[in-house]
Amino acid sequence: MVNRKELNPEASPQAAFGARLRRMREERGWIQDQLATLVGCSGRHVSAIETGRKPATLPFARKTDRVFDLIGSPESFEREWQEMKHGSLLEGFPEYVGYEGRAVELRLYEVGIIPGLLQTPEYARVLADSAVRRGAITPEQADERVSFLAERQAALVRPRPPMLFVTMDESCIRRPVGGSAVMNAQLDRLIEFSELPNTLLQVAPYEIGEQRTFDLPVNILTLPDRSVICYAESQTQGHLDRESSFVLPMLTAYHQLQGASLSQTASVAKISQLRKGTQ
Repeated sequence: MVNRKELNPEASPQAAFGARLRRMREERGWIQDQLATLVGCSGRHVSAIETGRKPATLPFARKTDRVFDLIGSPESFEREWQEMKHGSLLEGFPEYVGYEGRAVELRLYEVGIIPGLLQTPEYARVLADSAVRRGAITPEQADERVSFLAERQAALVRPRPPMLFVTMDESCIRRPVGGSAVMNAQLDRLIEFSELPNTLLQVAPYEIGEQRTFDLPVNILTLPDRSVICYAESQTQGHLDRESSFVLPMLTAYHQLQGASLSQTASVAKISQLRKGTQ
């Protein structure tokens, strides 16, 4: 083939993405213009991605998954894109985020910090900068985390948004992060969140003691086909599970935690009292 550039998939994650795209295209006997028509771009754009001259975007990865029937699979281009762009994140988390953006119900539990999907940009920045000062991540990775969080939050703003259940340990709202201005704005954000028609916010107070069913953050997603997946993480590792023998007990434990937690009305009252400094 004239002017065919040899690819080295080991040169970089971007090169590996492009080489796999070319291989799958050629396995189907398509030229670049044919694939371009299917994903809605130009043949020149496909060529640039295949040869590593231009990085793929998330919309491109998702359209390519539709073309190659890879949506939701471990081999999806979206998963590869997430791992390529967010390599500093915990193992399993980029794959989880791919499901998060399509879920119809999200159940979140957090300890110690406000759940990411409810964080203000200022609160998120303070946490990221703190990790830089500790030497845990680089400044570039901190910027990546903050921008990635904004992308996740934006993905939930849809014509038909998902139902979002959030249960927070009381430590989340009592732990001061970034000073009074940042923390007060974050508490205001929680109150605004509770007023949305597709949300339920609950605080698990210290008083429930041993009735607290989780010691680590847990996210449980219900997908459009009503299947349920669970993502749980420790300080250094994340794990995504689809096996019903594991996921269903986690869902039961989440419902038990909700039953032991404050109602949304009582939770908002507690947050408002903290905001006013009366607790």
